[in-house]
Amino acid sequence: MITTDLTPGSPCWLDLGAPDVRATAAFYGAVLGWEYEPMGGEGEEMEGGMFQKDGKTVAGLGKLTEEGARSAWMIYFTVDDADATAQAVERAGGTVRVPTRDLEDWGRMAQFNDPLGGQFAVWQPGKNTGFELVDKPGSLSWTELYTSDAAAAKEFYGGVLGWQFGDMELPGGGGTYTLITPAGLPEERMQGGLMEVTKENLAPANGRPYWHPVFAVTDCDAAVAKVTENGGSVQMGPTDAEGVGRLAVCLDPSNADFVLLTPARGTT
Repeated sequence: MITTDLTPGSPCWLDLGAPDVRATAAFYGAVLGWEYEPMGGEGEEMEGGMFQKDGKTVAGLGKLTEEGARSAWMIYFTVDDADATAQAVERAGGTVRVPTRDLEDWGRMAQFNDPLGGQFAVWQPGKNTGFELVDKPGSLSWTELYTSDAAAAKEFYGGVLGWQFGDMELPGGGGTYTLITPAGLPEERMQGGLMEVTKENLAPANGRPYWHPVFAVTDCDAAVAKVTENGGSVQMGPTDAEGVGRLAVCLDPSNADFVLLTPARGTT
């Protein structure tokens, strides 16, 4: 499962661009119990900062400024060399959205599109390695890619990030789900999955593939109630997934998608 170590190819960070930072901070505070710490202190206009859970940093939040962009979570994966990864992305048919750059001495980052348009990012750690809390209630527990071409996604991400893949058939003829594990690690260290879906299922990203985070919660139904009470909506669930737990696919008030999951016993 996801850890806070520096294993190359593993998730290490996520952040959200939102049109209304103050309202978004309040929403996730109500749903996940997060506390928001603005960078530079509280002001009339909060441009960005960090989410914390139980005093530990779990995610970032900033003002959505890119013209025409949708509000969405960006998932970052650990790499040893962000510049080499950027070159690998381009050789594999992807594109660079945000060129590699240093964030002071915290680390070096870049953002990319995969060949079909799915957005992701990488982080080369400096002083900051990323998450301080994962796999606990109110933190990231899984990552997931919806794509129109699973085979192409496996070829691309396997080549760029070195991931290992294992396919499993979903019950009831639900299709094939591909589990993702960092290079060289055993299956119990799997960190996410990818699934081929129809264009209709890619509507949140205007038909392009997209990544979304899965947040662990102690009570999925109670968390979903907080979503709707605070201006969000539910796309699916809550429903029970055999061997996984009880989950719901949700949208925040700015239509950024995420999943809430109460893991089945023995799965964390």
